[in-house]
Amino acid sequence: MIPVPSTLNSSHLQISEFILMGFPGIHRWQHWLSLPLVLLYLLALTANLLILMTIWHDLTLHKPMYKFLGILAVVDVGLATTIMPKILAIFWFNAKTISLPECFTQIYAIHWFMSMESGIFLCMAFDRYMAICHPLYYPSLVTDTFIFKAAISMIIRNGLLVMPVPVLAAMRHYCSRNEIEHCLCSNLGVISLACDDITVNRFYQLAVAWVVIGTDMALVFSSYILILRSVLRLKSAEAISKALSTCSSHLILILFFYTAIVVLSVTHLVGKKFPLISVLLNVLHNVIPPALNPMVYALRTQDLRLGFQKVLGQHGEMSRK
Repeated sequence: MIPVPSTLNSSHLQISEFILMGFPGIHRWQHWLSLPLVLLYLLALTANLLILMTIWHDLTLHKPMYKFLGILAVVDVGLATTIMPKILAIFWFNAKTISLPECFTQIYAIHWFMSMESGIFLCMAFDRYMAICHPLYYPSLVTDTFIFKAAISMIIRNGLLVMPVPVLAAMRHYCSRNEIEHCLCSNLGVISLACDDITVNRFYQLAVAWVVIGTDMALVFSSYILILRSVLRLKSAEAISKALSTCSSHLILILFFYTAIVVLSVTHLVGKKFPLISVLLNVLHNVIPPALNPMVYALRTQDLRLGFQKVLGQHGEMSRK
């Protein structure tokens, strides 16, 4: 967990826990939302675990594109699991309290997993760029070593850049209010309860969003512009169709992911007028992509569908024996 600075354990800290109130304005019947949320969570877990099992067992899927997809599946499971157990505990058992270290740890985990998802999308975009625009160099460059180094670099980058977000939140002085109108420990929701100045917190969150998400988004879309330009130069309609089909699933998920972030950012600006919309979109953005990502790949990638059939067929045979 994120350690709370020793100064916060002194008399300067008036509260020892936060209270997550849930969805603003609908507290009396918000527990009914647990049904669609738990179904989305179970779908995310099941689909991503199936993705991992399929890639692990099917040797034909031991390719860079699918290995990155496997890493994305792990990140998706982590992202959904970071928030859903606590949300369901709030709805089912009225377990609204959360300690400060747990809250700051959740802030860190949410930001880290979101940044990791963006980073993996960047790696996948680079993989598709090399495969389509520089196919001769692709086998020698995009190797297992490259995948390992790319994953480790994303882990280190996001770990270091995101760490100040919860640390700065833990350094604030929370002297009276402790009720958060949210289902999870949103950084902006937490620091809004502080009694001292939070300008540095807001500035760093904005800065890290531009550095991580903004840079990744710019590079991802730049790579796809280059891919599209390269594809349109192909003379064969069949070659164009094949090239685009290998990118379509990835591009759909990228557009959804970054569009949702932009929409979420806009709703934060009008959050005081429509707090329910802002909180609902925040929660859904942490659980819908993990459920959506494997579904899109399963529907649009023939190799993965065949892999599913092999894995499910093997398990079906084992269960009959």
